[in-house]
Amino acid sequence: MSTRPHLRVAAVDLGATSGRVMVGRVGPGSLHLDELHRFPNGGVRAHGSLFWDVLGIHREVVAGLREIAGTGPLDGIGIDSWAIDYGLLDRDGHLLGNPYSHRDRRTDGVAARVLEEVGAARMFATTGLQQLPFTTVYQLVAARGTAALESAETLLLLPDLLGYWLTGQVGAERTNASTTGLYDVTSREWAVDLAKQVGLPWGVLPPLRDPGDVIGPLLPDVAEQLGVATSVPVVAVGSHDTASAVVGIPSVDDDTVAYISSGTWSLVGLELEKPVLSEEARAADFTNEGGVDSTVRFLKNVMGLWVLSEALRTWADRRIAGTDLASLLAAVADAPALRTVVDIDDPRLLPPGDMPGRIQQLAHEAGEPIPRTPQDVTRTILDSLALAYRRHLRTAAELAGRDLTVVHVVGGGSQNTLLCQLTADATGLPVLAGPTEAAALGNVLVQARALGADLPDLAAMRALVRSTHEPRRYDPRPGADWDAAESRLPTRRAH
Repeated sequence: MSTRPHLRVAAVDLGATSGRVMVGRVGPGSLHLDELHRFPNGGVRAHGSLFWDVLGIHREVVAGLREIAGTGPLDGIGIDSWAIDYGLLDRDGHLLGNPYSHRDRRTDGVAARVLEEVGAARMFATTGLQQLPFTTVYQLVAARGTAALESAETLLLLPDLLGYWLTGQVGAERTNASTTGLYDVTSREWAVDLAKQVGLPWGVLPPLRDPGDVIGPLLPDVAEQLGVATSVPVVAVGSHDTASAVVGIPSVDDDTVAYISSGTWSLVGLELEKPVLSEEARAADFTNEGGVDSTVRFLKNVMGLWVLSEALRTWADRRIAGTDLASLLAAVADAPALRTVVDIDDPRLLPPGDMPGRIQQLAHEAGEPIPRTPQDVTRTILDSLALAYRRHLRTAAELAGRDLTVVHVVGGGSQNTLLCQLTADATGLPVLAGPTEAAALGNVLVQARALGADLPDLAAMRALVRSTHEPRRYDPRPGADWDAAESRLPTRRAH
């Protein structure tokens, strides 16, 4: 444990489209974050499947850590990433093939079969999870009978896999484990009986660890690569990036705060002390995921800015002029609101492909005006996202018995000023946007506490964020009829 008054740690923050290795400096009344290394990320299609280039990610992580170590002392390392995806190790500790991306189509139809076998009510009562077709349990069921799963000794979620390559230690951090569909949200242990019932080799599930646990010191060869001592610890943080992002919200801790962690996915919800496992919560398809300090992230996964980014990619491939993000946002800022809205959570928007065409198809099926231009499609996506945020926040508040007064938007989407304003308009609540790098800040803060900083609880961590990072405020504007727009959308409920 460091005895210096100021700590300098590395925060590895991995997203589905890019990764960052950042240096965080924490001291009494101070919290600074600088990005030293950024690299692109994305699925790699091979032999008809979609994979992650996890060795390439590891290479970039090591390069970023080496860059940080070359510019000053390093007190710790923490890794957060997206959830659900995993790698399998054999008995020698070697990776059994590239991890699949959750957007791969191998899980099509699997969830329905599992739910028919187990029962949706029992699945929710145990895991507390929203039904997403690509959850880890469904990926593993899709892999039953494969050579990889039959040869596997250990399953590691992606941040734990990267931590294993740095330290040689296996384990599963709870905030990420809670997203797998194999974790009991009440006991906070693996749901072994559930794994057995669906025919999975439950022995591959590794020991669980909490945010703030020291995973281990660096392996000698890794320390040599980085140019640091082997004593530098890798610390388990809220390894699900949303768990870290919720730590980094500059809120005053009370029962009236909602959050949207806005990026490739949008995670829309509340922080609670206990899960909400009512039949009403299951029917509304809400999820109870683990948070730092044994909290619960009661939320809804929304398709998020993935839809817009995939539309931008489609237009770029077609070389359509004026379809960069800045130009489109400027063009649609003053367009009439809610001309066309679609169900942004429609599962057809999940895989890569012709996103503008899919938006047009959804509009056609719903009897909405069809958005013909990139500008119209962009505005449809943003209006539909804000409408989804409105609906899910209201449902979350009702299910949890909360009265909301403010919405904090953090993550990359907090920079989208139009979406933030539309969110305020839709919810009728003030929106406080930022910090953009909330996940990395939460990563840094959990590390700092583990290494001796005077940050005893979440309130102290958020107070430090609040005193060092000022959010931008958006107040709701009158005018658009969001109630009427919501009535135009189809109703989809859990199985």
